[in-house]
Amino acid sequence: MNLDAVKKRLAERPFEIEEESRLPNGYGTQLRLVSQAVINVYDSGKYIVQGKNVEPVKDWLDRSEASGLSNTAHSNSDVFVVYGHDQNARSQLEALLRRWNLNPLFLDQLPSEGQTIIEKLEKYTGQVGYAVILATPDDKGHRVGHPSEKAFRARQNVVLELGMVLALLGRSKVAVILKNPQSMEKPSDIEKVFCISPLPIALKRRQGLS
Repeated sequence: MNLDAVKKRLAERPFEIEEESRLPNGYGTQLRLVSQAVINVYDSGKYIVQGKNVEPVKDWLDRSEASGLSNTAHSNSDVFVVYGHDQNARSQLEALLRRWNLNPLFLDQLPSEGQTIIEKLEKYTGQVGYAVILATPDDKGHRVGHPSEKAFRARQNVVLELGMVLALLGRSKVAVILKNPQSMEKPSDIEKVFCISPLPIALKRRQGLS
């Protein structure tokens, strides 16, 4: 059950939220209730109820998950993000998404549960309605025998994950953001997927927020 679904379910009772903050490990959000119960909601969709007066809260949330109500908010708020080595660009994108009340999911921050990277990618892209690929100039390359064509390009993992999310979500649910597009080589055959216009306009239009 993701954060929006938990908050919506709590409001139905109601269980009043006193404080909301990101967990220190960065993998989820902590909700402190007026009743002194504490709920840790992880970006993976799992949650833990602890503190005082936990039974009514846990029972209410567990019944919601068992009835299938926990998936109602996935496609509206969770956004899968792929990025390379540019941590500053990643942080700026995360801040932007959170300002729009979206929940960015980063593969390296999600629990592995014994899965390979590809298995994790398949699992978590199945839980979101949208993906953003942040392509930054982290590598350089050129065709064999053509050193004059050397250009910046995205990391290989970014290109691989781009192809996977296109196949899993469809082109209409994927945006690719290029940093320094004039000096970067674009991955082949996906010209219309790229957002080279200002990020806020491009992403908000695709997400249906404007």
